[in-house]
Amino acid sequence: MGSAYRIELSPGEVLFREGDAPTTAFLIESGSLRITAQRDGVPMVLSDLGPGTLVGEMAVLDDSPRSASATALEPCVLTPIDRNQFAERLAAADPVVRALLLSQLSRYRTALATFTGHADGVATESIVAGGDSAHALDKIRLESQLRGALERRELEIRLQPILDIAERRIAGFEALTRWSHPERGAVSPADFITLAEETSLIVPVGDYVLREVCGALRRVADAVPAARPFIALNVSGRQLEDADFIERVLAQLHQHNVPPEWLKLEITESLILDYAKVNALIEHSHRAGIKVALDDFGTGYSNLGHLHRLAFDTLKLDQGFIRQLDDPRCLAIVRAVVGMASALGCDIVAEGVETEAQLHTLATLGCEYAQGYLVGKPQSLDEALAALRG
Repeated sequence: MGSAYRIELSPGEVLFREGDAPTTAFLIESGSLRITAQRDGVPMVLSDLGPGTLVGEMAVLDDSPRSASATALEPCVLTPIDRNQFAERLAAADPVVRALLLSQLSRYRTALATFTGHADGVATESIVAGGDSAHALDKIRLESQLRGALERRELEIRLQPILDIAERRIAGFEALTRWSHPERGAVSPADFITLAEETSLIVPVGDYVLREVCGALRRVADAVPAARPFIALNVSGRQLEDADFIERVLAQLHQHNVPPEWLKLEITESLILDYAKVNALIEHSHRAGIKVALDDFGTGYSNLGHLHRLAFDTLKLDQGFIRQLDDPRCLAIVRAVVGMASALGCDIVAEGVETEAQLHTLATLGCEYAQGYLVGKPQSLDEALAALRG
């Protein structure tokens, strides 16, 4: 008895049989079920399940025939769960978690088949190395390799110059992290930084980059005392949540004897949706003498309602606008953003500047700074020092 959303079983009634197709899983609301599997033609009791327990979910998850039968021991009420509900959640899960889950299911099925005497033809317990699973295993390898790279100090800091447009001099740099793996070659930051942000690794990676940046600032101060450029350091979402982050920044600045105003923190536009945490970071930074920039402004998260309450020192205009400066409508938007920034007491860094024509237009609009391949590509510290010396 029941409906599509509720199933009722009488004692002795079978919910599903070994070998049935995996169309549905079930949540036991009341009563109990006995799970059995055939061994040499004799039913073997695997377990008795009661209220609050899922049953039949394994076959749904790995799309395999039922490996056991479920029979009501007493009156039962169950809620059916369509396989699509599982499929959607499994598809949206982290690929590593998904691979681990499917691996455990395969291992369980192998053990069950051995127990019931049906081991012939059963898949091994390893994950099939293909598609999604191969990607998951590669992420696991990459995470381990990234941990090793941190220990061996293999991550390299590259500095992309930022030009003071009016004075035509290098005013500062943005610190970018690069990783050249001995076997993989150059690993894209989109891969290893994203992976680090998905795990606790972003904290040691962030601390590593902070130390390198503070060391670079010290070397710049010693080698070119008159230059005094700033270095902009990107802040991740995990670092934003760390209440001790600014204190660790100040500790590194103090250890390297670097004034706080030589460091600038950059927050990507997507993070300003968490207004309270961003505001707390800005206030703490300003008390310490550190400036804060809003990176990638105009990429889709721009919220003027928040912007007027967040005291950023710099707006970094996304390169998408700069590429289209010859479009009158885009030019009007950039002019308006420059004016707005000036009214808010912010300076503007235009990202992605690649031509003299773009630089000339930005100068005409009153944009203070430019960053892009026209100004300079990401470079080593020694190359940055050479550029500062002129």
